[in-house]
Amino acid sequence: MLFSVLNIMIKNSTQVKVYHGYGHTHNLVVYGHVFKFRADVEQRYSNNFLTNLWHVFRLFVVKPLPFAKVRLSFNGQIVEAQAAYDGFFKIEWAAKQEVSAGWHMVNVMAVDDNGNDIAQAQGEIYVPHITQYAFISDIDDTIMVSHSKTIAKRLKELLARNPRTRRTFQDTRAHYQLLANAHTVREQPNPFFYVSSSEWNLYDYLLETFRFNKLPEGTFLLNQLKRWKDLIKTGKTGHEGKLLRIMRIIDAFPNQKFIFLGDNSQQDPAIYQKISEKYGNNIIAVYIRNVREKKMPETQKILDKLEKLKISTCLFEHSEEAIAHSREIGLID
Repeated sequence: MLFSVLNIMIKNSTQVKVYHGYGHTHNLVVYGHVFKFRADVEQRYSNNFLTNLWHVFRLFVVKPLPFAKVRLSFNGQIVEAQAAYDGFFKIEWAAKQEVSAGWHMVNVMAVDDNGNDIAQAQGEIYVPHITQYAFISDIDDTIMVSHSKTIAKRLKELLARNPRTRRTFQDTRAHYQLLANAHTVREQPNPFFYVSSSEWNLYDYLLETFRFNKLPEGTFLLNQLKRWKDLIKTGKTGHEGKLLRIMRIIDAFPNQKFIFLGDNSQQDPAIYQKISEKYGNNIIAVYIRNVREKKMPETQKILDKLEKLKISTCLFEHSEEAIAHSREIGLID
């Protein structure tokens, strides 16, 4: 019965999905997937549990097209690459012409062995303005209430709510909007990178949640795609990959000063410590939301080590405390 329902809702044609990319003229990168098929995932913003459950389930009904050939078109420039075994592609290139700050469109095509276009999609890359700060933030239990450590609660938050009813922590939007405009002007906001252990399956879900809650627009860097049979494991892997994704961002913007925001439900403090030990001159502050009281002493020990590296830290429960700290250190006016 389940498989017959899945067959009805699946789009059987090859599809390309392009995620927000980032970079500057000499180092641009965009990510995406090529799918052999994926479920129709049109969102209905309902308060009905079964409707929301069905939508999230469909996000995981995918079959990647392994080792697909892809071709990117950007400002008349063509760049070719190949997807990995899971259909995931990463395209890096240097632009032939100067790329101005702001959002820019890219077009990515999947091509067959003869070079014929079999699917295509548009995406965007963000070139940050020249500002003093950049922000790297976790998502689950940092911005959104997710209960990452408890399977039943985690699945209830994900499955029972739609992107517009997902709960965010109070005053998080206020804090992030202040940070986006810290020591710059509204027309040239500081860049935000949202790096999470959540899977790429949830990209559109998260994008809608952030936009609905008026959080700063940014680039999402998520974890390896999962199939529907692994839905129960969502958000539970990829911490090493998260560390590497953050390091790539810093390598791309070596002159930027970074602020990290995370929580102590899983590995954020340890990840931020490792990165700070390598890129200490680039990191000026670390914010950790205290969502697990049992881990508070361990978290504080890590933050104390960061303080010795002359990195300002803040362990907080409520975002108003983080806002106060940001004012205290002069990060926001």
